[in-house]
Amino acid sequence: MSQAPILVLGGRGKTGRRVVARLRDLEVPVRVASRSTGTLFDYGAPETWGPALEGVRAVYLVPMAEFVDPSAVAAFVARAAAQGVRRIVLLSARGEDSQGHPSQETFEKVVRDAVPEWTILRAGWFAQNFSEDFLLEPVMSGELALPAGEGREAFVDVADIADVAVAALTGDGHAGQIYEVTGPEAISFGDVAAVISRVSGHQVRYVPVDRETYGAALSGQGYPQEVIEAVADLMEELARGVGDRVGDGVRRALGREPRSFAEFAEEAAAAGAWKS
Repeated sequence: MSQAPILVLGGRGKTGRRVVARLRDLEVPVRVASRSTGTLFDYGAPETWGPALEGVRAVYLVPMAEFVDPSAVAAFVARAAAQGVRRIVLLSARGEDSQGHPSQETFEKVVRDAVPEWTILRAGWFAQNFSEDFLLEPVMSGELALPAGEGREAFVDVADIADVAVAALTGDGHAGQIYEVTGPEAISFGDVAAVISRVSGHQVRYVPVDRETYGAALSGQGYPQEVIEAVADLMEELARGVGDRVGDGVRRALGREPRSFAEFAEEAAAAGAWKS
């Protein structure tokens, strides 16, 4: 790859900031873009696209399907290709039966059609959702009350996603690949609660609830309705068994096994993620 900069969208996010850190460790020029820091970028503001893309040869693309107009992402990808971008690594999501998630189909097709060197990362649920995101507060309350039934998920450490993304952004042999990036085993939310309790000393239990109860709880915390519906849909997918599958993306891309949820939790606990 040329020493032209790599554009990382969502550079403050869970995967984006780790991708940036790894690229900098490799002394690869990187341009960090977001709506608030680094290079200004907003899918809803096309005037920010040109400066973000200037001189760029590769892009780490994070569309956040539930909250971004797909037509805006498609227009941005077309603009990227027109400005000379040849390589895009797309953070997508997995669906059923080794397929991409329906919410991501448009983005995957747009990227495949736009550039010659594309790589798609169909990721499982992030383990860091329990330490950095919307599941942290329930963990700290001691009760994971979720409409996921007895469903399981192969939770993936976002450090593994970042490693695969950087390999695809900087190396050869990843163009045209779809990597299903997950942890090494599918576990239940009850297992998650037990692991966090063991490694942190903070006792957590899992309580299955219905969609209405969960939605009311999120509404009371101030979440907007579109976020509540999107998260509840994903939870119910897990209850149907959609997440009960282990992908081989980390092994195929990096030649090693992915990190387990227990490994993630031990590191997070040591860093103080669940201290009261």
